[in-house]
Amino acid sequence: MTPRTLPVSPVLFAVAVAAAVALMPSIALAENLEARAGDPAWMHLGANALLWAHIAGGAIGMITGVVALASRKGQSVHRKAGTVFFLAMFTAYAIGAGVAPFLQTGQRPNVVAGIMALYLLISGTMAARQRDVKAGAPEVIGLIVALAITAAGVTFMQMGAASPTGTVDGSPPPAFFLFTVAGAFAAAGELHVLVRKQLSRVSRIARHLWRMCFSLFIASGSFFLGQQQVFPKAVQDSALLYVLALAPLPIMLFWLGKVRFDDWRRRRVKAAVAA
Repeated sequence: MTPRTLPVSPVLFAVAVAAAVALMPSIALAENLEARAGDPAWMHLGANALLWAHIAGGAIGMITGVVALASRKGQSVHRKAGTVFFLAMFTAYAIGAGVAPFLQTGQRPNVVAGIMALYLLISGTMAARQRDVKAGAPEVIGLIVALAITAAGVTFMQMGAASPTGTVDGSPPPAFFLFTVAGAFAAAGELHVLVRKQLSRVSRIARHLWRMCFSLFIASGSFFLGQQQVFPKAVQDSALLYVLALAPLPIMLFWLGKVRFDDWRRRRVKAAVAA
């Protein structure tokens, strides 16, 4: 199901694009998608187009993701930033997942990461758009995808343990643990919907929050930790990059806690009035 697109503020979009363009010269140094020497010109043009679409989508997505997190939830700026975030990240993740199997170096973990990011992005956006979430085919498909991601994480951990380098296609063990935990948590969420047949308002908002924040975390982690060579030597492997990469996680926990606390407070006030 494709989320309904809301009108996008030209000013917001212009700011996002301008900031993304400012980032591009550095991000572009991380180029790993290119046609081979001797390939036809159209293949070189196609590879460059995909690379720049991936870069632009990721840059705009991370910026508008921050705008969405910083703005008042449910209001116009939040909704419009969220729409741009969805479109930009969908582009970046789809290209990443689709191209990774065809790169010269092994990219199996990146394929799984792209699929996981797309799944969380789509299901998180659907949770925001659907006021009345009821169990159906999307949740069944989501459960299958989440279980497949979990299984891939376990498989990669076993492959990494058997590898002399401890990695799979250059990806470190923490990435595989991430697949396993995120996949299992997402699968539990789909089972929750299927068993209960529908979601309460609070559960729906929580589902939207954690899935969108985790999708943003995949992007921030991939950029700040996976492309450290684009940053000045002084900050490579520094705590700053780790803070920026992990930032979506504590923000996610804060908003999840706030949603639950606000719900508890409303119920307490309602009970006091009724008494």
